[in-house]
Amino acid sequence: MITTIGFPFDDHSSFLRGPAKGPAAIRKAFHSPSSNYFSETGTDLQDHLSLVDVGDLDLSDTQKIIEKISKKVEEIVKKSSKIVCLGGDHSITYPIIKGVSAHYDNLNILHIDAHADVYDDFEGNKFSHACPFARIMESKLAKRLVQVGIRTLNDHQRNQIKKFGIETIEMRDWTDHHKLKFDGPLYISLDMDAFDPAYAPGVSHHEPGGFTTRQVISLIQNLEANIIGADIVELNPDRDVNGITATLAAKMYKEIHAKMINPKTRDD
Repeated sequence: MITTIGFPFDDHSSFLRGPAKGPAAIRKAFHSPSSNYFSETGTDLQDHLSLVDVGDLDLSDTQKIIEKISKKVEEIVKKSSKIVCLGGDHSITYPIIKGVSAHYDNLNILHIDAHADVYDDFEGNKFSHACPFARIMESKLAKRLVQVGIRTLNDHQRNQIKKFGIETIEMRDWTDHHKLKFDGPLYISLDMDAFDPAYAPGVSHHEPGGFTTRQVISLIQNLEANIIGADIVELNPDRDVNGITATLAAKMYKEIHAKMINPKTRDD
């Protein structure tokens, strides 16, 4: 079973609000009659017996957000084992991983993003959307963190990456020949600003020089890993153009689900 849940939360965004509207926008694009429910690899996600969407967690009361999200995720993972989370800003990933790691030893994380999100604190907020992976690594919630697409590193972040032993492949060093392999359960955290803003204008932080749509799809399709969870975050519908970014997020939602259902690579 793979359970989808939305976390409409953006209180820890540092620049613009809007990602709280992300879950609704992704679902709308996913169910749009402009396309169908098939992944590129041939998996039909419409009425798939192993998939369930439980809607959004009520986060209108912003007190104890970390506890609320982590408790709900732990409950879902305990029942269905796999989870796909729709955000929301990237701050939700820390409590999600808290919940996931309670049931998975030796957790690996693949972080696809323009930003490393490893600040010790950002503008005085240790739970900012710029900090989740610092909280995750200092709490030893993952044995391995691999970051790709990164193109905004400053000295502090480089020091944090070294401190936590993070494997960071900067965008300037990326080639399509990279093949990522993970030994153990894998969680994918996909920030929509990993894509070049030409492909994903509907994000709060436009960072030129990012991935193409095809590069990220191929990355997912060719992973050698047992994917047990994922999140898609930082879609900001307020900045989107004709639903382009929401449609892309829905596309990634389909491809990630298909890979979770059938983890074999195309060469198998």
